[in-house]
Amino acid sequence: MTSDRKQSGFKQRTRVDDALAALRDAVDPHGRAAELPIAEADGRTLAATMAAPANVPSAPRAAMDGYAVRAGDTFGASDRSPEVLRAVDEDPTEGVVDPNQTLRVHTGSALPEGADAVVKIEQAEPVADEIELFDAVAEGENVAEAGEDVEEGQHLYDPGHVLRPSDLGLLKSVGFTEVPVFEKPEVTVIPTGDELVQEDPGPGETIETNGLTVSRFVERWGGEPTELAPVEDDEDALKGAIESGLDGELVVTSGGSSVGQRDLLPEVLEDLGEIVVHGIALKPGHPFGFAVVEDTPVLMLPGYPVATIVNAVQFLRPAVKRAMNAPLPPFPTTEATLERKIASEPGVRTFARVRLEEHENDPRPAAIPTRVSGSGVLSSVALADGWVVVPEAAEGIDGGETVAVQHWEVGQ
Repeated sequence: MTSDRKQSGFKQRTRVDDALAALRDAVDPHGRAAELPIAEADGRTLAATMAAPANVPSAPRAAMDGYAVRAGDTFGASDRSPEVLRAVDEDPTEGVVDPNQTLRVHTGSALPEGADAVVKIEQAEPVADEIELFDAVAEGENVAEAGEDVEEGQHLYDPGHVLRPSDLGLLKSVGFTEVPVFEKPEVTVIPTGDELVQEDPGPGETIETNGLTVSRFVERWGGEPTELAPVEDDEDALKGAIESGLDGELVVTSGGSSVGQRDLLPEVLEDLGEIVVHGIALKPGHPFGFAVVEDTPVLMLPGYPVATIVNAVQFLRPAVKRAMNAPLPPFPTTEATLERKIASEPGVRTFARVRLEEHENDPRPAAIPTRVSGSGVLSSVALADGWVVVPEAAEGIDGGETVAVQHWEVGQ
């Protein structure tokens, strides 16, 4: 079987959607949760239902700067015939508004006992120890009632919600100081290849970049990466590196996943577990595959940097999100006019790198292809603004067509 694969290459390639479905089935959400201080929970995924333990505001408060009154004392007040109330010079939190009295209040301050409305500051005029009121107010007017923002017991968020800064503010406002969140999934990142060095490459050597790139992506997507030093093309060395990561949620390798004589990972994974998918109808990066070893998914990313990035975004990102019980948000996109044709192979999902260029008097930017082929040209993706996805059913996209440019590096 192994020799057949190396001789024949990839006779059949799995469709991207089928591979994603199989990967989803192979990744089990870990379910581990911990309480985290609310100030540290931005971007984390909630592990429990959150409901408000108290009203916000907890008691009625002034919604305007002005004078707290009993609404009945203002009936009939107008510009021509103001009502005159005695001013009470007390702290609003301690003061009491008796009949025919008023107390100065500020936006957000507690409504004094006895008061049930607020006259706006611009509708009042102090005269000695009295206040002339030029507007009649109804009960509750210019007042934020208890629970107006959030009511006690109100449902706020479900498990799986990814916390944003506004969410943290709301949770703090109702009294939470800590929140239950899912722990970050542990991902072991293993670059492979005899030719890889970290710096000062000699003849036949290459500076290793995939480990750095993939690890930072894992962090951005919510995981906890452990990046190993490059592993040589040796079955025992590869086996040991993979086994070192099996206690985590995911293992991801780069390089050694194709059908060459030095591509040893498929054989190593066949010995350790079961290969579920190998060979994808995707460009660039068709040698992607994944296996399951001791219930841990092991993703094989191709070694060329662009292919590594495309496959990491398409497969590793959803695997990390599923492992941590988080939703998979869509990428932000920009509608653009394709400047020239993108060619693609029928039956293959193609990711064409493009840069965007604004044109005067054109509401849409131009999408200028930088590369379709060339999966080893890292600059072609690092200097691009995004990519255009050509679906399997299309034989390319003609110049002049409107396309959606995915900003894959912006998304979480």
